[in-house]
Amino acid sequence: MEFLQAAPQLSHPYRSDRLLQALLDRVLPAGRRAALDADLDVLGDYAVMAWQRACSTTRRKPVLTRWDAWGRRVDRVELTTAWQEGPVITTGHAVLAAGHEDHEYGRLEAFARVYLYHVASEFYTCPLAMTDGAATALKASGNRALIERALPHFLSRDPATFWLSGQWMTETAGGSDVGNTETVARQDPEGQWRLYGRKWFSSAVVGEAALALARPEGAGNGAGALALFYVETMDDTQRKPELVIDRLKDKLGTHELPTAEIHLEGLPAWPLGELAHGVRQVAPMLNVTRSWNAVCAVASMARAIRLARDYATRRQAFGHTLIDHPLHARTLADMQASFEAAFALSFEVAHLLGRVEHGAAAVHEAALLRLLTPLAKLWTGKLAVATCSEALECFGGAGYIEDTGLPQLLRDAQVYAIWEGTTNVLSLDTLRALAGDGPDALRTAVTGWLKDSDDMHAASVIHQTLEAAARWLDHNSGTRETLEAGARGLAFTLARCAAAALLARQATWASARGDRRPASALRRFVGLGLDRLVLPDAGDTRLLLD
Repeated sequence: MEFLQAAPQLSHPYRSDRLLQALLDRVLPAGRRAALDADLDVLGDYAVMAWQRACSTTRRKPVLTRWDAWGRRVDRVELTTAWQEGPVITTGHAVLAAGHEDHEYGRLEAFARVYLYHVASEFYTCPLAMTDGAATALKASGNRALIERALPHFLSRDPATFWLSGQWMTETAGGSDVGNTETVARQDPEGQWRLYGRKWFSSAVVGEAALALARPEGAGNGAGALALFYVETMDDTQRKPELVIDRLKDKLGTHELPTAEIHLEGLPAWPLGELAHGVRQVAPMLNVTRSWNAVCAVASMARAIRLARDYATRRQAFGHTLIDHPLHARTLADMQASFEAAFALSFEVAHLLGRVEHGAAAVHEAALLRLLTPLAKLWTGKLAVATCSEALECFGGAGYIEDTGLPQLLRDAQVYAIWEGTTNVLSLDTLRALAGDGPDALRTAVTGWLKDSDDMHAASVIHQTLEAAARWLDHNSGTRETLEAGARGLAFTLARCAAAALLARQATWASARGDRRPASALRRFVGLGLDRLVLPDAGDTRLLLD
């Protein structure tokens, strides 16, 4: 009989995830686990069902219909099944609302849900992240009218009243450089603000609301003159005529996510606060969405590694299963070690965010959060691409075939390094965080994380690498060009050091309970090297670009 290769099977993402279970065991008070476990178990069930569905049906993309049969402009977007299920899953299992509960563990519990839901959601988590960011920005604004209007919808646990919020910042004239924003806000004769302009990337155009940057008419140039506005997109079930969808983007990945180019032709808007310094008002939102980015990147790594490990037990080559070949086993183990470090860093940021928001953080932890947020986002974004690429290679030719569902993991992973700040933008944000209390906060934190570690070699390497980074920073701080040119290497070094120290803390806790696997991950991760410092030669850089 003809041989047919068994496909990889997805184990239950919650029941089989020792990292997530150990994290929750270590951090959460026992009384908080029952309701959370119930949600996580169902989200794991949904993830298995969604993977099976993806492997047995033809993948679809959203479809934009601009006009109805009688010539009326409708700009209707038809969504995939997972996106249609999104409001029910989100509200039924508090994927978003849990992060805004009034206790220090809210963010950690919410991101545990996000981690399990993300891949199955087909990036419905992208507008969820922006909705979370919008809720955070609204609360920080103190605008009572808008808070009372929008927040109950954003944090609703009822799909009938749940709203998504977009984040309309990017324009053709400026991506990361939002100071080039050309959208204009004008007041009509009744005093209502209205927005006019073009937004180039609108990833939640199907939402009911959005936050948008615009320049009030008559304001000066530059980012400081921009204001942050709240808009609503729907009149009952109809899209507002002042919001015109030009087209949906044809992207490398995240195909199910309807990213749009739009024109605003007098869309009613309400300022969150003062009619200036809108970028400053966006900052709380960016910290939240970057945390989502890191956790979702880790979720993609978890999925890729889980499938690659399962396949290694099913595929025979040269008389043995793949997992019994030493080099293949080592490849999988290296991926697992880096993933465990990335998991530790991303969920530390999630926990810190909740602690800082609820006033439960230690003195140094607010500065630590400002530093670790860009570090976690930039490092996990790049690592997700490398991990998913390596995982596809573990399947050989099957990893290159679309209907296995595997190539999508790599295509989708590329977005993590781009969305909410590219690696270079985040590296420069890291420099800004280091100009304040960041270095002292990181030293204090790392010392605490390593305090009880019995891996003296790992602790020594971490401390030595941090000291090397401090010397590099001191040596180059007087030359802005050199400092910026080396910022990426510095950021990766600090991210890896922080992740290693957090992995050491987890290893200490786990070893006391008889689990030696985190200690093994620590040894392997440190063995892969922490130092990514570079001393760029500006002359060589110019020559190579000439």
